[in-house]
Amino acid sequence: MATFDFDLFVIGGGSGGVRAARMAAQRGARVALAEVAELGGTCVNVGCIPKKLYSYAAGYGDAFEEAAGYGWTVDKPRFDWARLQSRRADEIHRLNGIYGGLLGTAGVTLIQGWAQLADPHTVQVGKARYTAQHILVATGGKPFVPEIPGREHALVSDAIFDLTPFPQHLVIVGGGYIACEFASIFHGLGARVTLLNRKPHLLDSFDSDVREFVAREMGKAGVDIRLNVEVTMLDKRGGNGVNVVLSNHEHIQADAVLYATGRTANTQGVGLEAAGVALDARGSIVVDRHYRSSIASVYALGDVSTRMQLTPVALAEAMALVDTLFGEGKRRVDYEYIPTAVFTHPNIGTCGYTESAARAKFGQLTIFSTEFKALRHTLSGSQERIFMKLVVDTASDRVVGLHMVGPDAGEIVQGFAVAMRAGATKAMFDSTIGIHPTIAEEFVTMREANP
Repeated sequence: MATFDFDLFVIGGGSGGVRAARMAAQRGARVALAEVAELGGTCVNVGCIPKKLYSYAAGYGDAFEEAAGYGWTVDKPRFDWARLQSRRADEIHRLNGIYGGLLGTAGVTLIQGWAQLADPHTVQVGKARYTAQHILVATGGKPFVPEIPGREHALVSDAIFDLTPFPQHLVIVGGGYIACEFASIFHGLGARVTLLNRKPHLLDSFDSDVREFVAREMGKAGVDIRLNVEVTMLDKRGGNGVNVVLSNHEHIQADAVLYATGRTANTQGVGLEAAGVALDARGSIVVDRHYRSSIASVYALGDVSTRMQLTPVALAEAMALVDTLFGEGKRRVDYEYIPTAVFTHPNIGTCGYTESAARAKFGQLTIFSTEFKALRHTLSGSQERIFMKLVVDTASDRVVGLHMVGPDAGEIVQGFAVAMRAGATKAMFDSTIGIHPTIAEEFVTMREANP
């Protein structure tokens, strides 16, 4: 019988890797985790957490202006970019320590360094080699920048948090949630923002009404959104600025250019090909429903695999995998009705199917939607509006899609996601008493279907 150094060796200390390592160790498995950078991965260090902190910071700009409508006299506020960066760095460092503490308490052996597969049961970190019965690759993803002349002048989201100095004019290339979030953030912090997207709309995978509404709101707030345009070249012409050349031959002079054109699986240099682990056309690890790769002893989850790229999904996958390897094997991740949010200004919250996807799956639909100004803004002076939509399968009356653009949309939609997973019907929504006056009550008071 083969003897291994560890029962489970985890490559990557992001959300999924840390959760899998900790849970496996708590079940009595001998676990090691290798990470070359700070613990927490993209989400903690250069993703969800710092992005949300910066989004909060950006929201104060509007809040100061709106306060006057409620009787407050506020002197002209001054934003300190360096202080925000420092405060964020302190918080991320604190979280890194918490992750390390959780692993240590659980009994996980933490190995610092770049790890790669040497064979289906061996991992090499530097000059050291470790054997394991099971190996989990959880190395996450990385930003993608297309091959264009001058791409070395582009920033990616990993670097934007420590950009110095603060850009007076920021050009953002892309139309997904990362591009839209940073457009809102930097506009809210005081930068002039130009958002360039080669497609005819933003947020490709979202409901068409949602993406059109949020584009109007962002544009109304002052973000310069340009669609159906491509960047052909970046170059520097004196000073520190970047000259952005567009497909229509227009030039835009910016202080900095952020490329948010998608992310790819972080599979290079991990030894996957040599070990025989199959990758798909985009370089992601192909896995089955138990997160097993083409090699029986090697597993993958989170952004490096072919599943959904969301931190809570990676956490759920980690729990399911640990149950498969060291438990009863009954835990599964259901990928239907997973709620998500986009922290634009205003926020987007969504759960379930878009109208077009629901029509393809269920056939006949009944659609309910509403657009209005929040009570808060009747005095604030803000022209921001809210959009809410329900997609109902007519045959079953089940609510199969719920979408919102407005303040705290993620907080609101999270609660409704529970009801949707439980199979709530429109009749159940209608019979639920709303909390008045709130924005969320609109989801249970929409009575007239769209024509």
